[in-house]
Amino acid sequence: MTPYIFWFLSVWALFSALMMVTSRNPVYSVLWLISTFFAISGHYILLNAQFLAVVNIIVYAGAIVVLFLFVIMLLGVDRVENLRTE
Repeated sequence: MTPYIFWFLSVWALFSALMMVTSRNPVYSVLWLISTFFAISGHYILLNAQFLAVVNIIVYAGAIVVLFLFVIMLLGVDRVENLRTE
């Protein structure tokens, strides 16, 4: 059963990372980054490193990604009309 979970988490992590890089909307890109962090935390759990999994979720997905979202919303990068030059 463990190899199936490993491959599922691997495909999930690779797909999420690919979507994070190719996403045109920065908010969606950050949400895909959160999904990637959860898949990596699943790998940590399979390696019996529960502390690293919890730290990955709390520190990275909980704090740093929230900071990323705050900066994106504060700068208004997600708005298309700000990107037009007249």
